[in-house]
Amino acid sequence: MSLRLRLLLLLLGLPLGVGIAYGAYDVYAGRQEARQALVTRIADVTTTLAPAFTLALNEGRDEHLRQLAQRLLDIDEIDAVSVRDGDGEAVLSLGETQHDPARPMPTQGTLQEHAQRWRWLQPMGTVDTDQDTAGDATAYWLDVDMGTTTLTLAFYRQLAGHGMAGLVLGLLLFLLAYPLSRRLTRPLQHQIDLLERLNGGDYSARLKPRGARELATLGHQLNALGDHMMRLREDTQAQIDQTTFDLRESMETIEVKNIELDMAHRRALEANRIKSQFLANISHEIRTPLNGIIGFCQLLGRSALDSRQREWLEQVQTASDNLLSLISDVLDFSKIEAGKLELETVPVDMVALVDEVLGLQAPNAQRKSLHLLGLVYDDVPDQLLGDPLRIKQVLTNLVNNAVKFTERGEVVVRVMLDDLSTTSTKLRISVRDTGIGLDLASRERLFQAFSQGDASRSRQYGGTGLGLMISKRLVEQMGGEIDVESESGEGTTFTFSLTLIATQQRERLPELNLGGYRVGLFEAHAASRRTFTHLLERWDAHVVSLSSRNACKTPPPEIDLLVLGLTHDDLRPREIAAWREVLNQCACPGLLLVNADPFELPDLALPHGGEITTKPVSRRGLGNALNALLTGERESSRTIPEASSLAPSGKVLVVDDTPSNRLLVKELLQDRGLTPLLAGSGEEALAIAHGESISLVLMDIQMPGMNGVDTMKALRALSDDWQRQPIVALTAHALEEERQQLLRDGMSDCLIKPIREAALDALLKRHLGDTVNSASDPRPTALPAPPPDAAPTPTAQDDTAGDELPVVDMQLGMRMAGGREALAHDMLSLLFEHLDESEQAIHAAWAAQDAEAFHEQVHRLNGACRYCGVPQLALLAETLETRFKAQGLEACQGLYAALQTAITRLREWQAEYWQTEH
Repeated sequence: MSLRLRLLLLLLGLPLGVGIAYGAYDVYAGRQEARQALVTRIADVTTTLAPAFTLALNEGRDEHLRQLAQRLLDIDEIDAVSVRDGDGEAVLSLGETQHDPARPMPTQGTLQEHAQRWRWLQPMGTVDTDQDTAGDATAYWLDVDMGTTTLTLAFYRQLAGHGMAGLVLGLLLFLLAYPLSRRLTRPLQHQIDLLERLNGGDYSARLKPRGARELATLGHQLNALGDHMMRLREDTQAQIDQTTFDLRESMETIEVKNIELDMAHRRALEANRIKSQFLANISHEIRTPLNGIIGFCQLLGRSALDSRQREWLEQVQTASDNLLSLISDVLDFSKIEAGKLELETVPVDMVALVDEVLGLQAPNAQRKSLHLLGLVYDDVPDQLLGDPLRIKQVLTNLVNNAVKFTERGEVVVRVMLDDLSTTSTKLRISVRDTGIGLDLASRERLFQAFSQGDASRSRQYGGTGLGLMISKRLVEQMGGEIDVESESGEGTTFTFSLTLIATQQRERLPELNLGGYRVGLFEAHAASRRTFTHLLERWDAHVVSLSSRNACKTPPPEIDLLVLGLTHDDLRPREIAAWREVLNQCACPGLLLVNADPFELPDLALPHGGEITTKPVSRRGLGNALNALLTGERESSRTIPEASSLAPSGKVLVVDDTPSNRLLVKELLQDRGLTPLLAGSGEEALAIAHGESISLVLMDIQMPGMNGVDTMKALRALSDDWQRQPIVALTAHALEEERQQLLRDGMSDCLIKPIREAALDALLKRHLGDTVNSASDPRPTALPAPPPDAAPTPTAQDDTAGDELPVVDMQLGMRMAGGREALAHDMLSLLFEHLDESEQAIHAAWAAQDAEAFHEQVHRLNGACRYCGVPQLALLAETLETRFKAQGLEACQGLYAALQTAITRLREWQAEYWQTEH
């Protein structure tokens, strides 16, 4: 509100308010005074005439009585006059009277107000109604009706007079206040205008002081302020000029410094690049001999070895895998430091992931008789999206550390739901052990790179100190945080949170329904007993807890299955004999869960059927075992994935330019009840796709003409159904970066050559469901296959690698062909059929120094050798391709000559074999 408006309100409002208040009071007081005067006048008149009315009634002079009433009626305010007896009946009535008054009648003059009409009741005394009878008298009252119209008119006249006086007063006040407020506010407005001009930069503006003394003083001060700001501007401009001059003088110095900083920045970037390149090179140089070691171990494991040699070989394999894991940690550390670690967003099954991690750590835990237990709470959704590879890496690191630092007791993994929203799910995962624990100093440096709890020379546990740092950075990159709670000697609990994408807000459904079967459970380990009890009850089984071995001997007769949890102590001969007696006396099948190495499983007969397996047992494995023993069904059919929108014809399109590869995949698919369609090129695959209903495509990546990625994109463009059709990359190169690139290009999945039947079964189950049959014939087993990037590659200096390997190994070929001798011979024949063509193409590319063509032909030969029993040529082809990718064409001279020698030897073997057979 402006000052001028406030002055007007003050000058007008205060006098007007006082005048209005006085007028209202005067009107109210006048109304009350007029009312009181009327009441007093009526009371005086009626009191004066009351004796006359009484005398007239006593004498019976009705005419005189009427005259008295008429005298009252002549008064302006009186509308009616009545004389009433004690019963309220009117003896005399003049004018329009009101209804009868309420009884009893008043003993003195009383005014009764009813809206616009008033009634005055005045007692007149008693009148003798019978002259002959003494004491017979009747009381009478004078009833006068009055109207208030006169009072109302007088009130409105007074109110109108006061209103007119207030209007005149307000007009006079406005004529006085307006010029006064204008005189007071005009100098202020001039001063405001001056301030606005000064604020806008017009420091030359000045004000002529006028008005009251205070306003004039304020005007002088504003003028002084303008002078001061004028001087400040001049001083500032002088300083700016001086500063500009100084900056111009130092410009050359600044430019020199900028050049030096730029050069230092370039040197730092170059040093970082050299460091990253060094890490990549040293990793490759370490991987090259290491992959050779792993490859030779794999080949050696397929030969005839005694138990002691096989044990040594397994130790070499374990040490090699540990070294490979160490190299992977160093590379992950380098990627994290460079900020180049990328995360996936794919479906995550926490139950399967935890079971897989515990299964990998089971051998180490079984050697120490530790209890490994995974608890995924029921409210954890099963439809989540995240990076399962990195979650598994973090969890594996924590569980591995827990097993390493725990000598007795248990390691428990818990996955709990922390928060659930419409788009995301926050999980809290903990790994608790009963190991040696950590002191405060160790906890403070736990997540630092290259730091360990015990860094002394006498430390008991090894390691690089990178695992926990990498785990912490991975968890933080996935939007979570990691913490540790521990006391020395009291175990350790690692807890980390993860924020994953929730595709459905629902709890995990039960994996199977046991239909109310009664299961007897004996488990000495309390946590495992609670877990098994919860799972069995969730699967709709009735659990009967058995507290001792004696209770297991005589279980209730209605028990359908006996589940026994055995520890390492139960494997002593005396204990085995006691448990054998229990199983002989029990009249139902038994499921034995033994916390021991698979090679230490007890020789216990199950007279009524059953199964013996090791702990930790996965939830799927436990469910399958229970389902098979109770219902006779080996697999639950409740988790069949949704089929493709194309007709589930069971037809699989195999696209590969190598005939032997196509032949092997064809045999493997036919064994699983599928119909393979074979294509040797991308163009042929497109032709087949136009006329067939296909459920799955296995696509080789490196092919002449249209490569695998181009063919995949062409298939995707055929129709909307092909946009959703699973197309799986079939490739021999399985580095994580290459796999991620193939997935980004549009591939649905990756299958690594050489194809392992377990990996093929898992892939077919993911994309085609449980309707795919597994191969029925047993396969010989050897050492575990190396990781995809662990191809058998000799060292860089050994260009004659493979001389100690046989030229042809038919036993190896049969194992590559899944035990099929005829298929092994067919694939070897296909290799011989195209060997001349491959050799000529490789020689032509080498002579022309065409790196791209040379790589393509070597890759084709490598793929053709992967499924044949030609270990010498296969190893050299793989080594040559790896050397080419790592060091280029110039570094392949020695291996190229060794490859030609191996081909010559293979031809000699072929000629000798042909002569022997024919």
